[in-house]
Amino acid sequence: MAKTVAILALPGVQLLDVSGPLDVFAQANIEAGKEFYALKVIACKSGPIRSSSGARLLPDGIAGEMDERVDTLLIAGAPNAGKIVLSSHVLTWLRETAKRSRRYGSICTGAFVLAATGLLDGRHITTHWAAAEDLAQAFPTLQIDEDALYVRDGKLCTAAGVTAGLDLALALVEEDLGRDIAKRVAAQLVMFFKRPGGQLQFSRKGETRPIGRSVLQEVQRWVAATPNLDHSIAGMAQHAGLSPRHFARLFHAEVGITPAAWVETTRVTAARKLLENGYDTPKLVASKCGFANADTLRRTFKKHVGVTPAEYRKQHTVRSE
Repeated sequence: MAKTVAILALPGVQLLDVSGPLDVFAQANIEAGKEFYALKVIACKSGPIRSSSGARLLPDGIAGEMDERVDTLLIAGAPNAGKIVLSSHVLTWLRETAKRSRRYGSICTGAFVLAATGLLDGRHITTHWAAAEDLAQAFPTLQIDEDALYVRDGKLCTAAGVTAGLDLALALVEEDLGRDIAKRVAAQLVMFFKRPGGQLQFSRKGETRPIGRSVLQEVQRWVAATPNLDHSIAGMAQHAGLSPRHFARLFHAEVGITPAAWVETTRVTAARKLLENGYDTPKLVASKCGFANADTLRRTFKKHVGVTPAEYRKQHTVRSE
């Protein structure tokens, strides 16, 4: 008997959070030569679901009105998911359906809604890198992996932003139908069977505007414009006209991290931009961005971005000939 995969599409849902995983499961049916998965789109209320792009989805069912057993329950995200307040009726249905299912989870910011059911309390999860901080503030008991493309924690499975929903769905297909069929699905959909690196390589969290009082902003602009210089606390303090101790204390209080951590992040941001251009070798990038050598660049870059500079350049070079 086919296993029902039900995806709850929130109001304003991002289409790829729904259509991506559905296409993976549908292709798995083709590769398996049978209907292993029965695919359902579920709405919170009757009527078409308007997506974030304006396109409308016609649901197969309404939350709270489905009688069939759900094998896999997933909640698709929406740009405003953190502000969506669902009725107690829908939350109760989600909670009870998830408990009865073989596995359940969320895609992208669908984690906000799943967390509202209480099913994520104390659990290890992931979500879109840009939403991770807000999710952690709203639900402080969660253990959020900001780099992971997807995370399994028992029967709970969560995926990062948008296309990571395909990665999660493919992992579930491999779990159900084996590696060979999962590889054939990936080949047919022209996607990685195992995508290299995590989502930090797509994150732009380090690219922040200068903040704090004007003297600190001036120092931040100076460092960003000259990442190759030494930029010790003493040097930055001198540039600001402050004592090193007062500068360090003021910087941490107003910017939120230490001056050294901010310089390191800024250098990684500069390195990313040079690697995306694709013209400079890692050794030259290290020199231009203030790293002692290519090895130091490699270690620091992988800590922040999740992949090596060489891997990042291979995947993200935008050089035009």
